Amino acid sequence: MVYIGIGANLQGPAERVAGAIHDLDPLPHSRLEAASRRYIGPPMGPPDQPDYVNAVARLATALAPCDLLDELQRLEHASGRRREQGERWGPRPLDLDILLYGDQVLTDDRLTVPHPGLHLRPFVYVPLLEIAPAVVVPGRGPLEALVGDVEDHGLTALD
Repeated sequence: MVYIGIGANLQGPAERVAGAIHDLDPLPHSRLEAASRRYIGPPMGPPDQPDYVNAVARLATALAPCDLLDELQRLEHASGRRREQGERWGPRPLDLDILLYGDQVLTDDRLTVPHPGLHLRPFVYVPLLEIAPAVVVPGRGPLEALVGDVEDHGLTALD
């Protein structure tokens, strides 16, 4: 199974996240298996931007990791996202990240899996634990053990 982090904070972010979840199912050689609720929370980057809406989806796919990344970036681009050189954690209409790709550990110039910040970001681990409470992060162990008490995470469920 592959887990995709989904986030947006521009141009109707709740609808964009819901639309992105819907758009994952028709990806080539892929099937949407589950999606978390949507959560709203503060931005990770510069504070002078709108709150984010985030979710996590579980996808069954036969796409290779970089092919899946290409498809996700195509969806981002179609939403109006333009990747600026050096831009990190800024506002965006859509952000799609491969969090986990089965039990694979990958590191290259385009993709790092598991996502390196997975266990440090409540907007990722709260929705991930919702749909995969027993998920194990390759090379690190059970996500639940990595994040500890998730009661005070600063997120609000939208649905």
